[in-house]
Amino acid sequence: MTNFIKKPTLGFWQIFNMNVGFLGIQFSFGLQQSAINPIFLFLGAEEEMLPILNIAGPITGLIVQPIIGAISDKTWSPKWGRRKPFFLIGAIIGSLCLFAFPFSPALWFAVGLLWILDVGNNMAMEPYRAFVGDKLPKRQLSLGYQMQSLFVGGGIVLANASIFLFQDWFGGGTEVVGSIPKWLYYSFFIGSVLSVATILWSVLKTPEIPPSDEELEGINAHKALPFSERFKMPFVEIADAVKGMPKFMWKLAAVYLFQWYALFVYWQYITPMFMKTMGFDLSSAAAQSAKMSTTYNIATIIVALALVPLTLKYGGKKIYAASLLGTGLALLCIPYISDPIYVLFPMVFFGIGWAAMMGIPYTMVSKIVPQDRRGVYMGILNMMIVIPMGIETLTFGSIFKNFLGGDAINAMLFGGVFFIIAAILTLRLNVTEAEQKVMD
Repeated sequence: MTNFIKKPTLGFWQIFNMNVGFLGIQFSFGLQQSAINPIFLFLGAEEEMLPILNIAGPITGLIVQPIIGAISDKTWSPKWGRRKPFFLIGAIIGSLCLFAFPFSPALWFAVGLLWILDVGNNMAMEPYRAFVGDKLPKRQLSLGYQMQSLFVGGGIVLANASIFLFQDWFGGGTEVVGSIPKWLYYSFFIGSVLSVATILWSVLKTPEIPPSDEELEGINAHKALPFSERFKMPFVEIADAVKGMPKFMWKLAAVYLFQWYALFVYWQYITPMFMKTMGFDLSSAAAQSAKMSTTYNIATIIVALALVPLTLKYGGKKIYAASLLGTGLALLCIPYISDPIYVLFPMVFFGIGWAAMMGIPYTMVSKIVPQDRRGVYMGILNMMIVIPMGIETLTFGSIFKNFLGGDAINAMLFGGVFFIIAAILTLRLNVTEAEQKVMD
């Protein structure tokens, strides 16, 4: 067995500083959730095209995150660390794409930029999640990942608040450069700065734990391999990890199939839904969807850390299931609320669900996987996210057109039902005896 270095207990502000970088990463993801699809519509995309235009996220996540995770497991530099080089480079790529995005002259250009942006975000995200697990003893993992949820919510709140505030300050959709409203520019510029600045904060404030002698010996042995062997190694690591994956993760994959399919449906069709339920034009509908996202992420910020004692008392499975059920009920309600203020109230339940989704599964998985393979397993956990998203991008356009009548209201109800199915499947998340030994 590998002789791991004992991890010290960290203070609240140390855990806080370690997670600050998620603010910038999630500002970028917030823009993807609320601004990218409206931009596609501004540039002439049809509603039924939205799923396939978003296929960049699933494909890059499926390829980039597990490979980067496996590579970072075998990396160590006394100067740069193990995970830091990857999420810093990813943040720089994302920053450049965010700055360029509002200047997209045509739909094809914006779609291409989304691919590169997703590569950067995925390169940053997976090693960052592993970095949190690397630093914390098991008894602090719940606090670490729920602190991550807090910054996830904070980044998306800032992104979405900037969208509707800039629309108000700069005259809504009246000022247009090309076919993208000028008020959308400023949110992307802010995201470009935050993407790098917040990552740098965490990089400079949080030292990585050096590998043990045995870990270092394995890393050096890996470096001594021929290039062809090192090139193949991440793929071999991923295949071996999937083959030996804990049963718990297979059960979680079933939950994720319905959860993330539904989330992608929500993000793609919330803006078109408001054009129908409230009679908004595209600019006003985009701003309303940003307000929805702001509301649920404020709820995420408020409840993220409160979920820590609740999961310790009642168990992560029960809190996770209840949170997904609340999210599903929220999606079933919002198509029937025509008031732009009242429709914000169901998003409180959505926000509680989002806080649970962004923290509880990572805590569960981080406890049951081997420490020296945490990077690759966090990458596989992300595969469980992007595969349902990929399925959605390939299938939902046809479902939307042929079975849901091309109606965004029906798309939202569809998502609500899928969340409820995910909540039911969550009740199957039991840890086996073998997995309990890893936890102990």
